[in-house]
Amino acid sequence: MPELMVDLIVSLDGWAAADGWPGLWGMGGPDYFAFLGEQEAHTTLMGATTYRLMSGLADEEPEAFAELEAMDKVVFSSTLTEPLAWANTRLVADDPVEAVRGLTQDGPSPLRTLGSLTLARSLLVAGLVDRLRLVVFPVINGATGRERVFDGYPDVRLELVESRTFDGRLQLLEYVPTVLDHPPLS
Repeated sequence: MPELMVDLIVSLDGWAAADGWPGLWGMGGPDYFAFLGEQEAHTTLMGATTYRLMSGLADEEPEAFAELEAMDKVVFSSTLTEPLAWANTRLVADDPVEAVRGLTQDGPSPLRTLGSLTLARSLLVAGLVDRLRLVVFPVINGATGRERVFDGYPDVRLELVESRTFDGRLQLLEYVPTVLDHPPLS
């Protein structure tokens, strides 16, 4: 069965982005970009908002997004219509949880989310996430933060399985998540 990884970038205080800050908080560096280029082939899962953003960026900078362009992508949306302009992209209007459940049983390659906080949350709540990978950027966006990453999440116990530092400042933390019905007994 293909593994499902939720892959998120986050500020130290839990924001996915911040008003007025550049992408990756202006802190993407050569180690981090090299790591992104080393990723195994996978199917990328995203929602409509992320699709619109990423496909627009790919139109502006095709060489920077060539690898993602070539990958299989699945977009979950009830607002987009086919045909989608971005190559190798399939639109799914059905329930994302059920569609991903099918992909994890029958799919040919690992699955990974790209942004798409609502999608990531629903997959975690459904117990479908095998790995939760965070790249923590060393900024606090108390005044400008946008899109709280973990709002609406259930209680989740995390087992650290990998950690790494990029460019002397970015922290990769990879966990195996276990969704809890209640706090653990002491």
